[in-house]
Amino acid sequence: MDGRGDSEIPDFGDAVLDARRARWTAALTGAVLALAGVAAAALRASGSAPAVVPAAYAVGAAVCALASVLGSRGRTRRALWLLVVGAMVMALGDQFD
Repeated sequence: MDGRGDSEIPDFGDAVLDARRARWTAALTGAVLALAGVAAAALRASGSAPAVVPAAYAVGAAVCALASVLGSRGRTRRALWLLVVGAMVMALGDQFD
């Protein structure tokens, strides 16, 4: 090949960096979703919404907080599935509103 030396395919092989990035992503996403769920539960509890609405937001926030803890400990696959479940529970609470 007679091209430039930097035109080769880059090496994507740093597994430790990828794992660290996945842990931080799962932990921070879980924390943000948990805070959003707690805020939504507090706002809905102070209004005239049915009791199931703030409860769904609170349960979803608790699931996302658990996902954040699992993500910070390296259980990223379980954490990401719990994030999906927590967001779905919060969305269910939104449907009851």
